[in-house]
Amino acid sequence: MKTLNSNGQLLGIVSVFALFIISNGQTSNTSNQMIRAVNLGGWLVVEGWMKPSLFDSIPNKDFLDGTALQLKSKTIGKYLVAELGGGSIIAANRTSASNWETFRLWRINETSFNIRVFNQQFLGLDSTGIKLVAVSNDSQKSGVFQIIRKSDDPTRVRIKGPNGYFLQAKTQDLVTADSKGDGQWGGGDPSVFEMTIVRILQGEYQVTNGYGPLKAPQVMKDHWSTFIVENDFNFTATSGLNAVRIPVGWWTAYDATPPKPYVGGSLQYLDKAFLWAKKYNIKVILDLHAVPGSQNGYEHSGTRDGSIEWGQTNETLQETVRVIEFFTARYVNSSSLYAVELINEPLASGVPLSILTKYYEAGYNAVRKYAPSVFVVLSNRIGANDSKELFPVASGGTNVVIDVHYYNLFSDIFNNMTVEQNINFIQTNRSNELQTITTSNGPLTFVGEWVAEWLVRGATKEDYQRFSKAQQDVYGRASFGWAYWSLKNVNNAWSMDWMIKNGYIKL
Repeated sequence: MKTLNSNGQLLGIVSVFALFIISNGQTSNTSNQMIRAVNLGGWLVVEGWMKPSLFDSIPNKDFLDGTALQLKSKTIGKYLVAELGGGSIIAANRTSASNWETFRLWRINETSFNIRVFNQQFLGLDSTGIKLVAVSNDSQKSGVFQIIRKSDDPTRVRIKGPNGYFLQAKTQDLVTADSKGDGQWGGGDPSVFEMTIVRILQGEYQVTNGYGPLKAPQVMKDHWSTFIVENDFNFTATSGLNAVRIPVGWWTAYDATPPKPYVGGSLQYLDKAFLWAKKYNIKVILDLHAVPGSQNGYEHSGTRDGSIEWGQTNETLQETVRVIEFFTARYVNSSSLYAVELINEPLASGVPLSILTKYYEAGYNAVRKYAPSVFVVLSNRIGANDSKELFPVASGGTNVVIDVHYYNLFSDIFNNMTVEQNINFIQTNRSNELQTITTSNGPLTFVGEWVAEWLVRGATKEDYQRFSKAQQDVYGRASFGWAYWSLKNVNNAWSMDWMIKNGYIKL
């Protein structure tokens, strides 16, 4: 993994754009102004659901990095499985499919892939060169597979192994790569599998690797230059908002030549954002949304295949601290830099509190090395049982903020709620949750993401207005402030730009 080697290199890169970004005097945040912000999500960290058209021209676009497949043998009628989740043979003996029966793609080109199993090993062939196993943790040594679909039925596939022959399920316990793959596509051919796609990821890794090194640079430049523009900062300022939260990826710190498949150029647009923020008197919360190895497995974390590998080695922690240091050093003299968020939404089931605490302490010190008074934001873990678990690490610093995200979505409890029940949930449950962590002697609190979207069908414009107002009233009690997700989105309720312009949200 490419790294920044030293503080000297960091500052050398900073100096290239120094005159471009520096304003008079260092940021001073001795007092907290109540933040009413909007997230610039989907801009410098891609999320396909926010702008699906960005992926439209990728060849074989449902076979991106991280696409999860389940394969059933047409002759045996059972699913392929990585026995023990990996480290052993591949069999065809499962009547139903779950984690061990799910295979994740690492895209090499539109038809060639490395294929990863549950315990992170890759498909390959054993010492005989024929039998299918999953024992190697090295994608470069495991072998390349090709997936060929039936022309008139894309759910039926053949898979060519690294030896040039096709996989076939000879028995429930014997899957080999020794078929010519020239038979009929019917149920009597053991080289034919029924494929089910159970997940497609559409993040930064997927879009850049999907288009490849020749096309991706122009595609991303077109996206950066049109998705968020200067007038969006003017609109933010004139709409009653005073800040933006800008999600960024770790690779932006390595501009202009970030590690593949990421492409250079995003740092120039982050520089522009700071210039626009200064021009329209908008504060910036710089949010490290994606870190090396992914902190939650979601596409917005820059993950390749949904795995959570951040924090499993000191290297990923140290590199993330260097990224924080780079961004802080670059923008500390911008009058708009108001806060640095060290990481976004680490997942409790994948990131132990001890690891996160270690990183937060190091990240806080990295910010303070350059910026004595900007706010340092610590994101709560998704799924953590204790909403105050970060208080011990937060208590050791100054101008520390705890970030919580509140959505009336993503949980079965919201499935059948009415309009009134949703509003009541905000006014009672969310209010109580926020009150619990907003203490007079504790860290400041920040509702860093919320949205006026829900699972209510047939809601009227007035319903949305009331729902939005209830959230503004409650989240306005957070001692640092709130930020809507997000400014732009093809889904109207998720777009604050659309919601304000069409009267659904009133500030």
